[in-house]
Amino acid sequence: MKKIGVFLAQGFEEIEGLTVVDILRRAGIEVDTISIMGTREVCGSHKIPVLADVLYEDVDFDKLDGVVLPGGLPGTTNLGEHTGVGDMIRSFAGSGKLVAAICAAPSVLGQAGLLAGKKAACYPGYEDQLTGAEVIYDEVAEAGNIITSRGMGTTIAFALRITAYLAGEDKAQELEKKIIYRQ
Repeated sequence: MKKIGVFLAQGFEEIEGLTVVDILRRAGIEVDTISIMGTREVCGSHKIPVLADVLYEDVDFDKLDGVVLPGGLPGTTNLGEHTGVGDMIRSFAGSGKLVAAICAAPSVLGQAGLLAGKKAACYPGYEDQLTGAEVIYDEVAEAGNIITSRGMGTTIAFALRITAYLAGEDKAQELEKKIIYRQ
């Protein structure tokens, strides 16, 4: 079974983080929510407290097949300032593991030098932070093991693309029908 980590930082966009967790778990993919804040309780950008599964410092990253970075503010800023997150996404990308980010969070991938020469999507106004990327305005951009998306309204499409990447197109289409998405 594939296993993914979803980073939670103070001020993360709740829909972008939790919808991904929900969709992936429905697809049978194991997901750990990972707090980078030193405490399991992380408050989202709309003041919704969430209890993360595990703290960053307690994660065995070797057991993960990929990581997801939700957007939101100041969640994206907190992700970008966390040196462990930057090191981890560079390591994952370099070893062929999935690195996915949505909304403002693709800027963290840009900061880490992961988007050069790749197609990438982000929230409007963050395009200049996708260093070296070919910015596209599709709901989701997939470039090898890097998946990016535009924002809250594209979260289901983003989660389904991650599902297809990890579990195959058939599983993603089956789930799309079950949740009555674009039917």
